[in-house]
Amino acid sequence: MEATTVNIKNGVNVDQLVETIGHIQDQPELAKFEFRAKNNWIEGGHCVSSVKGFYGAGQEDSTRQETFTMACSHPQVLLGADEGATPPEVVLHALSSCLTGAMVYHAAANGIDIDGAESNIKGTADLHGFLGLDPEVRKGFNGIHFKLKVKSDATVEQLENLAKFSPVFDMITNPTPVTIEIVKE
Repeated sequence: MEATTVNIKNGVNVDQLVETIGHIQDQPELAKFEFRAKNNWIEGGHCVSSVKGFYGAGQEDSTRQETFTMACSHPQVLLGADEGATPPEVVLHALSSCLTGAMVYHAAANGIDIDGAESNIKGTADLHGFLGLDPEVRKGFNGIHFKLKVKSDATVEQLENLAKFSPVFDMITNPTPVTIEIVKE
């Protein structure tokens, strides 16, 4: 009996990645995913979201055994009790994680070694918008700066292009339609 060697690069199973790409090329409907979160308001700005189920690869996923929870709150200076990261900080976490992950996955698919990666990200905001004091000021970030230090033989341009495959980068840099439906109990 012959031993099977798994092609792992940057912690990514490249054989499985190539197989997944092939399946999606053959059956484009497998590429459709729906991610979901349930959010519960606790008090003030404190909310807790839970995620478990999602739809993908043509079916409801049943592989996740755990429900993941995330708390958001605000520090005292923003009238909170500091029970979790602020929602804007969670957005920064999602963006930096997705930019890094996209770079790593696409590097693996292209045979590029990543020996280390560490990032810092910051977003600046002006509360005049959120507080309704100046309609000309954005309510959200007026800019985000992401700095990624990467240990790799790839060029900076290659790594930046790979990182830009990030779905969260796309969501933030391009308008994403959002509908809000309020249901009164």
